[in-house]
Amino acid sequence: MKSYKDILSELNERKKRFGVLDQGELVFNKKIKRIPVQIYKQSKGNLPFVAYVDGDKLDAFKSQKDAEKSVNKVIKELT
Repeated sequence: MKSYKDILSELNERKKRFGVLDQGELVFNKKIKRIPVQIYKQSKGNLPFVAYVDGDKLDAFKSQKDAEKSVNKVIKELT
């Protein structure tokens, strides 16, 4: 039986292979309480900053500062 981590990694590999993960430019990449966090700036849309926590999309934001605040808040609540 496959674990959750195996299924997620397989799904991400398939998405990369087919070009679904067009994330944009990486503007923030840190580990907060040992949890990897990335914020990407995309060129299109009203909300250009997209936050990812541990590889999962959190939300899209208007500014990088808003994205960082929300990431910190989510990690604080989850840990």
